[in-house]
Amino acid sequence: MLDILYEDKDILVVVKPAGVESQTSRRLEPDMVSEIKNYLHRKVQETKKLSTGLSPKASTAPVDPYVGIIHRLDKPVRGVMVYAKNLKAAAHLSRQVQEGKLEKIYQALVCGKPVDNVGKYVDYLLKDGKTNTSRIVDKSVAGAKRAELEYQILEKKEQEDGTVRSLVEIHLHTGRHHQIRVQFAAHGTPLMGDTKYGAPAAASVGRARREPLALCAVRLSFLHPVTGKRMEFSTKPQFVL
Repeated sequence: MLDILYEDKDILVVVKPAGVESQTSRRLEPDMVSEIKNYLHRKVQETKKLSTGLSPKASTAPVDPYVGIIHRLDKPVRGVMVYAKNLKAAAHLSRQVQEGKLEKIYQALVCGKPVDNVGKYVDYLLKDGKTNTSRIVDKSVAGAKRAELEYQILEKKEQEDGTVRSLVEIHLHTGRHHQIRVQFAAHGTPLMGDTKYGAPAAASVGRARREPLALCAVRLSFLHPVTGKRMEFSTKPQFVL
């Protein structure tokens, strides 16, 4: 059931659904790595069957396909992801992440309107592993990591209850834990459906209506690990203003 945007012998670009872990999950829930491995295994078996005209022998032990995790999306976030199909591709793509050559663009619905139509947030985040949350702290705090993003407002709309929602596009420069959710909440415009960092009103609306987190990784751009060609893939968010 994978939504595959592109595939070759080195990489696989897919759209991760909301509610699915982007890496292997210890719980009995679907995750992208397992889904991709199952897909690749089925593909190998089908290829063998076509080449021989016979079903693969049941005694043949399946080879576990390699799936390299290059970047991650939070479980409730939908969006474009790239996975490596071999070690060389994984190393090359991981280097792009470190050098800022893998570009990620998100869209989100936020409560209210950011002060500026086009702006930048630079904060320092500290992750709490016990609660699986992050918060903004002073840069002098031990363990604090710099978090930077740029945004622009694409559209804003007043709702029937008098509140305002804004559709924003976000260029993420760093990939910190829950970064977009934490920064927008701290700057007074929490994401719709965010029951962890949202304002009480937004969180209660999200619970009552069971609204998903209004955040989507809409575009991903990187250099192909073998050809060096710049590649860009996109998807549309499923939320509406």
